[in-house]
Amino acid sequence: MLWNLLALHQMSQRTIITASHTKFENKVPEKQKMFQEDNGILVHLKGGIADAVLYRATMILTVGGMAYAIYQLVVASFPKKQDWLQFILPAISWFSFIQLSVD
Repeated sequence: MLWNLLALHQMSQRTIITASHTKFENKVPEKQKMFQEDNGILVHLKGGIADAVLYRATMILTVGGMAYAIYQLVVASFPKKQDWLQFILPAISWFSFIQLSVD
């Protein structure tokens, strides 16, 4: 039983170690050349269309969030006006209740 477990352990290690020998191409020098070119494009936009879309989406969300935060601060800083009927209607209904109970 113990020998079977040991054999299984050795076999699993051997397959993990030798399973994939795919070679990856080193693309770092190409990316370094692309990002170090002096072509007037901002570094965070040199990646292409995807970078431009992500940059613009980030800017839109940032500006929109700031505008919404300022709007909420303005709304919170000015109290709502009290409706004059809100104070008069309970008094009128209480007065009519008293009149009905007296009759």
